[in-house]
Amino acid sequence: MKTIQAAKSGYIISSLAFCAAGIFLVVYPEVSARALCYLAGGLLIVCGVMKLVGYWSRDPYQLAFQFDLAFGLLSLVMGLVMVLHPFSVIRLVYFAIGIVALTDGLLKLQTALDARRFGIRKWWLIIAAAVLTSLFGLLLILDPFAGGMWLLTMAGLTMLLEGILNLCVGICTVKVMKKEMSRMLPGEEL
Repeated sequence: MKTIQAAKSGYIISSLAFCAAGIFLVVYPEVSARALCYLAGGLLIVCGVMKLVGYWSRDPYQLAFQFDLAFGLLSLVMGLVMVLHPFSVIRLVYFAIGIVALTDGLLKLQTALDARRFGIRKWWLIIAAAVLTSLFGLLLILDPFAGGMWLLTMAGLTMLLEGILNLCVGICTVKVMKKEMSRMLPGEEL
């Protein structure tokens, strides 16, 4: 039970960090691309670690954490590359944020549908956030306005939506149910 609570807390904290970083980029779009690499890379590292912790938690439904091993490793590696080689990946940062948001949004569509099947009432919040996150991730990848300040603002909005999406998933789906605890074998921990 402690592992699930720690994973949920980490999930929420990393989601709030994405929200804060997204708001910062929207409010201060003149921030340098190098600073964005460090910011995005650091957040991806934190997110990757939290996703790996979540994957190895013992959440009874495994909805929030079902894709977190692969996604956590991907986030961790991308974050390290961004932090260690910011000048070589500046243009790729926007693309990477878009790929992460699009991928996570599409995967969370499945999470929302699974949550609906489990009877979780707020499944529609997850699907709405997943669609918006996927759309903004796709726009960031396609870059229809050919760069400039728009790209930084779009990266900020995409990171904000990514944070909101993960908040919705973490809050709505990670539960420790009393009836699940009663099904456990004697001596078994959640």
